[in-house]
Amino acid sequence: MALRADDLIDRRRLRRKLTFWRVMAIAIAAIAIAASAGWTMRDGLGGVAGDHVAKIKIDGTITEDEELLERLDKVTQSKSVKGVILSIDSPGGTTAGGEAIYEAVRKLAAAKPVVAQVGTLAASAGYMIASATDHIVARQSSIVGSIGVLVQFPNFTGLMEKIGVTLDEVKSSPLKAEPSPFNPTTDEERAMLRKMILDSYDWFVGLVDERRPLSRAEVLALADGSIFTGRQALQNKLVDALGGEDTAKDWLTSKGVGAELKVIEWKPRKSTAGYFLSSSLVEGVARALGLPFAGSDILRELGAERIFLDGMLSVWQPEKAVRSD
Repeated sequence: MALRADDLIDRRRLRRKLTFWRVMAIAIAAIAIAASAGWTMRDGLGGVAGDHVAKIKIDGTITEDEELLERLDKVTQSKSVKGVILSIDSPGGTTAGGEAIYEAVRKLAAAKPVVAQVGTLAASAGYMIASATDHIVARQSSIVGSIGVLVQFPNFTGLMEKIGVTLDEVKSSPLKAEPSPFNPTTDEERAMLRKMILDSYDWFVGLVDERRPLSRAEVLALADGSIFTGRQALQNKLVDALGGEDTAKDWLTSKGVGAELKVIEWKPRKSTAGYFLSSSLVEGVARALGLPFAGSDILRELGAERIFLDGMLSVWQPEKAVRSD
């Protein structure tokens, strides 16, 4: 039976109404999601606006991380944060990156109690940052120390000779752009680097001397690049107590922070679209190279994290932490 013209018109009207309400429903849902996201990012937390203890993780290779510096500044200014736990697990990184974070932590410590809780590792620039807090807690088997500075650069001269490549250059003075991976390093170049390294080393030792209950002579005796277990670090006064987050929280309580306050992690903000794009890209590269996909850990698998560090480094040499299997 053929439909009448009036029935066709009614059906079209009904479809238009359904389409309209579907669009409205999607729009309302989008607004609700946006509002919810805005609320969950309030103060950088998952919707927590009440008084609490802020936890900030500092892990991996240290660089001058603008997002981390911004997060530390927001924690400093937040009235709802009554105390801070820095959870550190880092082999170190660039001296400039460690310096920037050190200064931000000192500014934070001037505003509210701050304690460092060392996980597996707080070496070199990682220990530099820990020393910026007013109390350091480490596990008995944590790795602590490696106070020192180094500069590393490759030397491609042997490879260039094998493949028959030479480098021609014209420069204003002998030390310009030296040392270079394309030329043998001269004594003058090594002397220049050593002066620079010793100056930064003296500065690093001065920070530890200022922040720890040690004389400069005692710091120098420990600052030969040695690493220590948490137990050894406690004996050498490089840390203040052994334990985990509960021990760190107890210290904050002794400084007047409410024992009932929850520990809430302030996580870095990420663009959702950028996250999925970069995650997919990294996953594709990982599969193409036959490597296990673990997000940004692919850089560690390739060793690229250290390759792309520029400038002077304060970093512990081993890529992997000591394990007890």
